[in-house]
Amino acid sequence: MAENASNTRRNFISAMAMGVTASSLSMLTNPLYASDERFFPSQLDQADAWFKNIKGKHRIVYDGANANNGLPIIWNWAYYASNNQTGSKDEAITAMTVLRHGATGIAFDNSIWEKYELGSYFKITDTHTQKPSVRNLYYEPKQGDFPLPEVDGIKNLQARGALFCVCDLATKKLTKNMAAKMKLDPADVYAEWINHLLPGIQLVPSGVWALGRAQEHGCGYIYAG
Repeated sequence: MAENASNTRRNFISAMAMGVTASSLSMLTNPLYASDERFFPSQLDQADAWFKNIKGKHRIVYDGANANNGLPIIWNWAYYASNNQTGSKDEAITAMTVLRHGATGIAFDNSIWEKYELGSYFKITDTHTQKPSVRNLYYEPKQGDFPLPEVDGIKNLQARGALFCVCDLATKKLTKNMAAKMKLDPADVYAEWINHLLPGIQLVPSGVWALGRAQEHGCGYIYAG
């Protein structure tokens, strides 16, 4: 019985390994990935080095798995505000937000939001129109976009030293879905989105990869999505 169980385990592990290998080879040999350099943008080459921008005594990373009424941005601001209140200057603080899964759209500009109707897709309402948003509410928010008027958007937070990155795996998945819905070439849609990343937002291989790297660089972890 023990020998049979051992064989079963070995066969299972072998099958899993073969499955992973086959899956990986399928991705690498798929013309959609392997023959189109747009699926391997140069931004990813700088991903590891980008984490050297983390500085100061107080370091936190927010896991933005969903837009969640802007909380991945609001809590980033709150970390600066509350540390300022207790005597720390911005130079001693780094708050990072990793945008992934249902928060991926936050990383892209208004043209992408309008063309691909991201407000409808992510169920994000523009409080000024009471309709699905056709603009990114979180980069340069208007009065009333956030529950408190003093909350900074991404652009102002970046000026204070905050860091934002977005998951490439989620971006590929999202653009593939959009391409299918609109009967467009997935490679063209992906390339368009990468060209419309908000200024200063770093593309990373995956959101979970970035969360791990941030913690390796001394950031505490908080789930914000």
